[in-house]
Amino acid sequence: MQRYFTITQLTQEFDITTRTLRFYEAQGLVTPQRRGRQRLYTPGDRTRIKLILRGKRLGFSLNEIKEMIEMYGTSPGEAGQLRLLLEKIAARREELLEKQRDIELTLLELDEVETGARTRMSELVSRTRVGSE
Repeated sequence: MQRYFTITQLTQEFDITTRTLRFYEAQGLVTPQRRGRQRLYTPGDRTRIKLILRGKRLGFSLNEIKEMIEMYGTSPGEAGQLRLLLEKIAARREELLEKQRDIELTLLELDEVETGARTRMSELVSRTRVGSE
């Protein structure tokens, strides 16, 4: 396994910008070692980046992601991290289900408004035809 990764290797692998990686560093999510001006990331940093990106895809905030990642190395460790993750997943799922219900209601309302508009348009077109005859 590779001992260190450069910023270029990680940005290419994860399709992120150097600015993004530096932001994660500024937030304390990754801690590369320095060799002169070069940043060298460990396999652990690489794993953290993978977890950060997965967490973002799932809709978690950086603070939530950081909280979950930091629990891994401290008490209550992995079990606590997994409990927290399960809580966050349940909350995120509920939030998404709520949004899904809102979208479904909005789509139903759009259908009703569209039906009314089409009906009214047909009435107007029919009146125009009758009036022009």
